[in-house]
Amino acid sequence: MKNTVKVSIDEIQVGNFICLPVSWKDHPFLFSRFKVKSQSQIDLIKSLGIETVLFVPTKSDTELRDKPTKDAEKALTDTASLDKLKLEMDQYKHDQIETQKKLRRGLKKTEQQFDRSLSIMRSSISKLGSRPLNAVNDAKDMVSSMTTMLLNSDDLVLHLMGDVKPGDLIYHHSLNVSVLCMMLAKSLNWSREEIEQIGLGALFHDIGKLKIPSNVLNKQAPLNKPEQNLIKQHPLMSLNFLKIADTFPEEANPMIANHHEFLDGSGYPKGLKGDELDKYSQLITVVNEYDDLCNGTKTTKAKTPYASLGYIYKNYKDKLNQEYVGTLIKTIGIYPPGSVVELSSGQFGMVMSVNINKILYPQIMLYDALVPKEQAPIIDLEREEISIARCLPISALPENILKYLSPRERISYGIGQG
Repeated sequence: MKNTVKVSIDEIQVGNFICLPVSWKDHPFLFSRFKVKSQSQIDLIKSLGIETVLFVPTKSDTELRDKPTKDAEKALTDTASLDKLKLEMDQYKHDQIETQKKLRRGLKKTEQQFDRSLSIMRSSISKLGSRPLNAVNDAKDMVSSMTTMLLNSDDLVLHLMGDVKPGDLIYHHSLNVSVLCMMLAKSLNWSREEIEQIGLGALFHDIGKLKIPSNVLNKQAPLNKPEQNLIKQHPLMSLNFLKIADTFPEEANPMIANHHEFLDGSGYPKGLKGDELDKYSQLITVVNEYDDLCNGTKTTKAKTPYASLGYIYKNYKDKLNQEYVGTLIKTIGIYPPGSVVELSSGQFGMVMSVNINKILYPQIMLYDALVPKEQAPIIDLEREEISIARCLPISALPENILKYLSPRERISYGIGQG
């Protein structure tokens, strides 16, 4: 381990950052790397028979203690107090493990809900030609259920979902945009009817791409000019697709046609600008751009969620509604799910979920070489009094950490209860 010094436990004092050289399951501390907060923690480490630890100077608030005398080596905390402290820490560690299990069950449940929503989307689109009424009604029911959950819970969490199957890219993107648009609409205090309208429009905004030949849509080489022009027609193709569904609300049509239009007139397919774009069109464009940046397109490489937010904030001031950009940042957090971070504790992790009421304290899946990957600790930063030091590009991670955290190749989200 870089920048560490092996020292006697007797040289450690409060404020030192240390690494314990034993398995995670063989000590009562929640982490094997931490900053010492009290003398009783040092005495507890001694009571475990640990004689040496790794000292991290760069993360410590204090220097090592001068080599102590024999008398000073005695524990300052009495045995009864140590036993009580160890019992309390063992219980807390057990509780945290149970909390992690509960969170993983919640993630699994949310992922199952997301998969069910994908199935409904596929079914709805496949029905558009033969049973358009059923197709639209199925989608409306799904959006209505999502809206009910959004409006009835004050403790919603945005979760990072599993990897995307290649054949589901359009569906995943559309569901991502729908979920995020609805969350933003709630944050903006839009009415239930407005939340449902943008959710429904977002679900169908990209279905025109299903009309584009796969050899063009999936082409790996740069597109020629005619192919680029064809791709740029997909918003209008989506509208034509929906014309056969006379129960699809006309109010949702503009946002489908305009989800690539920018306020400065530089978008497509019509180059509309400013007041020519209604609030639904302006909101879906913000979310669509964010998700495209996160997941990449034929012409752009995927960015981390954190980098995508920063890129939009810096480069789209004249293109996107800045109120809605600010709402996106406030809703999904400064470190959205999928962000890879380094913590103040020196550990690396990936943001797994964000509570929209506590966006500065996301839940992080930690890299810990001493813990099996499938049991990787998921921690609440607020509770552990740990902060995010910086966000990292995936390319900056060492290979062992990269394999352990397995950052998603493509980002997809689901909403669940906190």
